[in-house]
Amino acid sequence: MSSVSTLAGAPAPGSDTYKGWLFKWTNYLKGYQRRWFVLSNGLLSYYRTQAEMAHTCRGTINLATAHIDTEDACNIVLSSGGRTYHLKASTEVERQRWVTALELAKAKAIRMMNDQSGDEEPTTQSDRSEGIQGTLKTLISKLDDLSTCNDLIAKHGAALQRSLSELEALRVPVEGGEKIKGVNERATLFRITSNAMINACRDFLDLAETHSRRWQRALQYEREQRIHLEETIEQLAKQHNSLERAWREAPTLSANTPRGSERPQKGEASDEDEDTEYFDAMEDSPAFITVTATENTQHRSLLSLSLSVSPSCKDSGKELQPLRKRRSHIPDKPNYSLNLWSIMKNCIGKELSKIPMPVNFNEPLSMLQRLTEDLEYHELLDKAARCESSLEQLCLVAAFSVSSYSTTVHRTAKPFNPLLGETYELDRLDDLGYRSLCEQVSHHPPAAAHHVISQRGWTLWQQITISSKFRGKYLSIMPLGAIHLQFHSSENHYVWRKVISTVHNIIVGKLWIDQSGDIEIVNHRTKETCQLKFSPYSYFSRDVPRKVTGVVSDSGGQAHYILSGTWDDKIESSKIVQSSKGGSGSEGKQKTVYQTLSPKLLWKKYPLPDNAENMYFFSSLALTLNEPEDGVGLTDSRLRPDQRLMEAGRWDEANSEKQRLEEKQRAVRRRREAEATDYEGFQPQWFHKRKNAITGETTFVYKGGYWEAKDSQDWSTCSEIF
Repeated sequence: MSSVSTLAGAPAPGSDTYKGWLFKWTNYLKGYQRRWFVLSNGLLSYYRTQAEMAHTCRGTINLATAHIDTEDACNIVLSSGGRTYHLKASTEVERQRWVTALELAKAKAIRMMNDQSGDEEPTTQSDRSEGIQGTLKTLISKLDDLSTCNDLIAKHGAALQRSLSELEALRVPVEGGEKIKGVNERATLFRITSNAMINACRDFLDLAETHSRRWQRALQYEREQRIHLEETIEQLAKQHNSLERAWREAPTLSANTPRGSERPQKGEASDEDEDTEYFDAMEDSPAFITVTATENTQHRSLLSLSLSVSPSCKDSGKELQPLRKRRSHIPDKPNYSLNLWSIMKNCIGKELSKIPMPVNFNEPLSMLQRLTEDLEYHELLDKAARCESSLEQLCLVAAFSVSSYSTTVHRTAKPFNPLLGETYELDRLDDLGYRSLCEQVSHHPPAAAHHVISQRGWTLWQQITISSKFRGKYLSIMPLGAIHLQFHSSENHYVWRKVISTVHNIIVGKLWIDQSGDIEIVNHRTKETCQLKFSPYSYFSRDVPRKVTGVVSDSGGQAHYILSGTWDDKIESSKIVQSSKGGSGSEGKQKTVYQTLSPKLLWKKYPLPDNAENMYFFSSLALTLNEPEDGVGLTDSRLRPDQRLMEAGRWDEANSEKQRLEEKQRAVRRRREAEATDYEGFQPQWFHKRKNAITGETTFVYKGGYWEAKDSQDWSTCSEIF
């Protein structure tokens, strides 16, 4: 039985992968043992059997830093970083095959390492340019392979020549036979290396022929895009000049502008911020999905932008006011010790919302504010409102539904349970284009109603009821209720529900949170759907943690887009160009194989602010949610004294205030019951019950009046809950 048997049809030296059996020195008791070796991507790995390749690697050595040596006709010695492999082949021919493959792999690994070290600077090229650069690097690598093979041929050719010279000088027949055998072996080596060179040449020619036409099309496309961009810039420049002239020649300028400021200052926050935000949104669009933006629509947008800051408008003085600067930090979280088990042992199996908990488990935000935090990536809906394709719009809505979970990855503390009738408003009409209002409409079970309307073409509303159970090792949070989203221009109406959140290691270990379950997003106007799957974390799974996958299908069930990513980082979409039925899965079901185009980025999580770990891991938006603001309703969460004290780091006082507020709420309930009032029939201030025509559910929806009350500062109908 031979020591080495290469797989039938194994790639020749010079290709990317080489496999075969070798004997490896283990120790003085067992000596050399037969092992299966795999050379791939500059790494030499070995296994006891071929079957082990699926699960257990016994060792790996990086050839980029390895030294290759040959002790005798059949031995190979590899050493790198204090690790040494003593290997043995059956014949010199087999040994030389491996040496040739190892030398080629080492040369390629060194080149790749040098390329990576020289390409550390970030680039801003398009995917097309990156593809061309990658092809050029591949072609250069193949040329280097040819050069290495050429050196090896020269080396073996010289050795063959010496053997032939020695053969001519022979006189003894026995010795002549040995030399002839050596000539034959070296001729075999020469043939192997020549074949490797021929294969490398063939790869080079195939790549050159394949990509030459692609380069021509790419260059033509870039040329057309450059011409189109030049024309667009020229038109924008003309429009800009005309708008500047209209601004300077406005007859009411002197009446609305203070002396000494006849021209608008560069530092005017209102125009500069709006202008920047508008064009950022347009530049982001082609990165993931084509959104039609004709020159006429751009002109109208620019015109509306100029009118919004024109001094001839009635409210020009208000428009020229600088935008409010939001806070970027809160007091650091204090380090309070607490006997966790003494509190939690009485909570197992109970509804957590009914148990009085100290603020040590909380973060200084209410559940209403956490619900409002779902709007952090509202620009996805702004972009979706501009989509002409409902399927592309559905991809963006799906990305928005996933983005709401990104803020929870480090946020293991619970928000404050809102008091009955508590509200929270977020008025970002001036800078972000939307207004949001939440109200706690029920206490048992705790339920909140939410309504958002945006000037950028969409309305969102939802009623969320939170059900939570403590199971000892983990806490399950189950949001109940549907989320509705409607776009004004197309009247596309989307409905979906949230997945289950689980907080692990409640008693022992580091707290961590996971999301699991399925989301079905339905466009009830077109019947198009998106199926999203949040994969639960498993120690034994090879999948990326926090993985999310999805399929966007039309009304007939045909898939058009694949969504993939993680709920804590990013979501990408890939357009399906072909689908086919594949083999059976683990459950016996036939799988569908999709052929897609390159993925495009839909959503990417914003980085956390500096010092976030000491500020409850709040995002930039979360840091502003509890910022004091004048003119809000008397029941607004910003006015909660216990929550405000906790944010300031005064936790003992916050606990006392929390107990006072909860006892006050219980006293109000007892008084209502004593007056024979149906407590469960509590009527919220700004929401009322209505049956939804699409889902058939009876939920609380916004009835209006809040923003009018804020404008007049008439809060006489509000209850005193704090």
